[in-house]
Amino acid sequence: MQNNILIIGGKGLVGGTIARILKERNPQYNIILGTRAPKDLQKEVQIDVNSPSSLEVILSRSIDLIILSVNDQKDHVLRFAIEHGIDYLDITKPTPALHKALQITTEYTKFNSRIVFGSGWMGGIVPGLVKSAVPATEKIESVQLMVYYSIKDKAGESSAHFMAEHVATPFVQYQKNQPKEVLHFLDIESYCFSFGLRNRQVYNFDTPDLYILNQVEAVPTVSVKMTYNSKFVTRVLGWMQQFGVFKRMSLKARRKIFGGSGAGDISVFEIIIKGSQQVRRILLKSDRGQAELTALSAVLHTEVLFSNEVLPGQYFAHQLHGEKALFTDLQQYDSITIKEI
Repeated sequence: MQNNILIIGGKGLVGGTIARILKERNPQYNIILGTRAPKDLQKEVQIDVNSPSSLEVILSRSIDLIILSVNDQKDHVLRFAIEHGIDYLDITKPTPALHKALQITTEYTKFNSRIVFGSGWMGGIVPGLVKSAVPATEKIESVQLMVYYSIKDKAGESSAHFMAEHVATPFVQYQKNQPKEVLHFLDIESYCFSFGLRNRQVYNFDTPDLYILNQVEAVPTVSVKMTYNSKFVTRVLGWMQQFGVFKRMSLKARRKIFGGSGAGDISVFEIIIKGSQQVRRILLKSDRGQAELTALSAVLHTEVLFSNEVLPGQYFAHQLHGEKALFTDLQQYDSITIKEI
């Protein structure tokens, strides 16, 4: 393997951060950026995920791994990677898109490469942290993910568009293995965050971790709740959902609501894991925000793939890592504080 990595969307917020961290940690990697408008033809190639013919350039650059950091709605890149035996890591897919991509993979009877879905909160690391906290011999009864989201943090366009498109659409949480349809920004409860954030009102939020933890890791009860750093925004969004305002708004108007991005702020989440023997909590704070943490997760997944210890096949990102490896790697990163209590 020549360690040639193509980052599609490599000039975007998360893609560019992935490239920076990869170069800092692994100078031996050859990183090529896929973009619609390349300028440096040595380090960049012209790729449009909506144009399958543009993907042919990948073959001429001897790419070993494709990291997808843009929304590929029709999964052209996924199909291309499978059919040409190229490793693939996707960190972009919200739950509906993940379901669709998994259905596509069932069309193929054999994989000559590693196809990895790193979709999930902050690059799909939550299930890996759950695995690191609970011994394999102990049964997990429930997992709650509590998210603190700052509107001052930098945010990519794809997550904003997902919220705009799906805010009025029910999604599934799991209660004792029974799917329960809920809406974003409802079922408010109080939760006391660590890192000095104190009590916050949290409400329903959809991430692929719901599906992965229940359907892949067999956790019977899984829920995700989130809060904004602004208590005013938190209250208003809950009110808008409660009174059906989102349903009556145009998609354009909803995109304006969710499309803001700040200059940067901390990102915090907490995982509450109820096992058959005890309750554990994992607390994580990224001082450089969600883009940095998502990008670092993608880099950690990449480093495992380039270790050549992963056989061809389909994986969720957390399945690549050893029992405690993900927790340890995050703990060693200078802008991350992570604790298990």
